[in-house]
Formats: sequence, C-alpha cells, structure tokens
Amino acid sequence: MYNQRVVIKVGTNVMTNKDNRIVKPVLDHLVWQIAELYERNIMSILVSSGSVIAGMEVMGESTLTDTATRRQVFSAIGQPRMMRHYYNIFQDYGMKCAQVLATKRDFNPGNHRDNMVNCYEGLLSEGVVPIANEDDAVSLTKSMFSDNDELASLVAELTKADKLIILTDTDGLYSGHPDAKGTEVIKNVSVDQDVEKYIQTIAKGEAEGKGGMGSKLNIAKQTASKNIPTYIANGKRKRVILDIMEGKSVGTKITL
Repeated sequence: MYNQRVVIKVGTNVMTNKDNRIVKPVLDHLVWQIAELYERNIMSILVSSGSVIAGMEVMGESTLTDTATRRQVFSAIGQPRMMRHYYNIFQDYGMKCAQVLATKRDFNPGNHRDNMVNCYEGLLSEGVVPIANEDDAVSLTKSMFSDNDELASLVAELTKADKLIILTDTDGLYSGHPDAKGTEVIKNVSVDQDVEKYIQTIAKGEAEGKGGMGSKLNIAKQTASKNIPTYIANGKRKRVILDIMEGKSVGTKITL
C-alpha cells in the first residue's frame, strides 16, 4: 500500500520544442520519475497537457475558423495519441496507466463526483497511474476548466493528495523579469502573501497552451489553502519531481 500520493501537472511548453512538436524524451523522463516514486510507495496522478498539440501534429493546418471547435477537434484526435505515448512508456517500466476524462461540472457534489472518487481510488489501489484530462469534446462555456492547472487543483482536492506539483518551462515565480540582473526565484510563498506584483507577462508564443504564471499562482494559492502544499517548478529540469519529493529547495513552494 502506498504511503503518499502526489498530483503532477505537466504543461504543453514542457513537452514540446520550439516547433511545437512533442518531445518524447521529456515524456520518458517524466514517467521514469513516476516509476521511481512508485518504488518508494508514492502513487502519482498525472494531469497532462499535449492533446491539442498532438492533434495538430496529425492534422496539420485546419480549415476550422472557430477557435473552440478547432481545440475540440485537435484534442479529440490528439488524446488517443498522447495516451498511446504514455501507455507504451509506462509499459516499458512494467506499469499501467489509465485515462480519466472530466468536465468542470463533474466536480460538483453528486453522483458524478462520487463516481470519479471511486474510479480514482480503484485505480490507485491497483497501482494504476490515472492520467486526468479535460473532456474537450463536450466541454464548452461553464463546463470548461480555465486551464489544466485548475483541473489539477480539483483532482488534488478530490483525491486528497499530499502535494500538487505544477510543471512549467520556468524555474518558478521570479522576483522580477527573469532576464533582469539580480532577479531570483522566490522559494517560498504563503497563501496570504502578496506576491502578485512579481508576475511578469512574457510573450512566448505558447501555441495552443493556456495558463500563464498569474493563473498558476492563483491556482496554487487556492490549492495550498486546502492544506495541499503546491509547487511551481521547471519540468525540463532533470529529476525535478524526485528532488521536490525529497524535500530539496526546487522552484516555488506555496503553503498555508
């Protein structure tokens, strides 16, 4: 029986290169870390972006002009492709994974929420790694998550996770512009600490990804307020998940 559980959210910018292509070695390293945690009796729940980009890789240019419809189509095509990637990599480590799709309304009290709890608990008890995704094909307007950070937060609360790790392509929350001299990563933030002034908006051409640092910090504070320590860290850093779980000072840690 595992003694801890952690929700790991990996963003689009972590797993793609400058040409917006999925970088398989990044996924390999991610799964290797999850397998290492499993050996330490720590179960992971993965919230993975990438389905839209994976769909774009298959479809190429689209004639669809409506942004919402285009995302639905790309995601519907890309989700099985992403799951095939994960299935094969987890299999290499002798592990199993499963996809759990949800819309925001599924987290409201009631049968849908209860069914999700049963599903997650059943998978975790069998040593299967759940991979949570938004059900983009039917998620519109009020049933949509603002981004996968919000989905990860709700999953962490739902599953009573011990930690939430949000992996992005920066080292955490900076004290100024990342390129400015003297700027440092803010290592620790409390939920009532005013650090929003440090948020920097930097145009990065994030393709079909959603959720900047302001959104991540807001979600992290919401999650930490429920007594779930939350980390914002660089997913391209080697062993980043293991380092966090080992208590090393990595990224920005948000707590009560």
